[in-house]
Amino acid sequence: MGSPVAGVSSRFIEANGIRMRIFEAGDSGPLVLLAHGWPESWYNWRHQLVALADAGYRAVAPDMRGYGETDAPSAVEDYDIVDLTDDMVGILDALGEETAVMVGHDWGAIVAWHAAVRYPERFDGLIAMSVPYGGTARRSPMDGWREANGDNFYYILYHNEPGGVAEAEYDSDPRGLISRLYLSPNSPREAPAITDPLRVAGGWIGRLGAPLGLPDWLAQQDLDYVVGQFERSGFRGGVNYYRNFHRNWEISLDYESDRVTVPTIFIAGARDVVIGGATAEQLTASMSRVTDDLRGVVLIPQVGHWVQQEAPGETNAAMLDFLDGLELAP
Repeated sequence: MGSPVAGVSSRFIEANGIRMRIFEAGDSGPLVLLAHGWPESWYNWRHQLVALADAGYRAVAPDMRGYGETDAPSAVEDYDIVDLTDDMVGILDALGEETAVMVGHDWGAIVAWHAAVRYPERFDGLIAMSVPYGGTARRSPMDGWREANGDNFYYILYHNEPGGVAEAEYDSDPRGLISRLYLSPNSPREAPAITDPLRVAGGWIGRLGAPLGLPDWLAQQDLDYVVGQFERSGFRGGVNYYRNFHRNWEISLDYESDRVTVPTIFIAGARDVVIGGATAEQLTASMSRVTDDLRGVVLIPQVGHWVQQEAPGETNAAMLDFLDGLELAP
């Protein structure tokens, strides 16, 4: 079993009761654990694994639960925030490491935030990308999304529909979905096939204009690799994360504290749709309400959602500056 990235090796471990595939770079140094999002792969950390190892860190990126060659339990509730954060601690245990710096992007950022909340003693720091944290909301996020969108299409509501309609669409055309999502904000596209905002007009792929070429940060072999991972695993595991938004909100109501106490940095593309045009000052103010040691908000100009791939140099520099500031023991 090989790795398509020079200097990165792969193996299987048992963690939190499931078999996980991990990719590693660096033989020694403080551990940095990288959790990917949706629809992503360990491979989305290809630039960070090598850079971290070259800087003296031990970097590990798993196929998250339900992705790639990691186990994909069938039950929806097996993808709640307890299982996902316990997976991260399970990786530390399997590697014989007491602590790590937790890194997450997109859904991986949600996992990373909650891992730091639930297990502050196991994480020396937190690097969250693209998805900020605001603590436990007063009401379920699903209620707000349903009110805001009504009968119109919204992908998170689509993912929560019964019958597996979302993964059935994505499984029928993995390349169609991923090639439409893995673009920069200014990437040229064809006009979308579906322009009616109502959900009954269709699924998601037809609402996303097909790309007129690849962005400069994504080679054909990169796209082919990630598409191949989903052709093998299917999309159900990743979609199940979305089916736990309400359950996760209920779980978080029982947290002893929802504050993040470990040193933290937030990194995103300034044009990431997730942050909705928020400035660094606005993000700092909102996250500081529930984050005790927020050491910076880094917004990379003109960059969209796939920040660690779109701007690997800037992302790596921000990560390493934060990591060096932690002064971790080797």
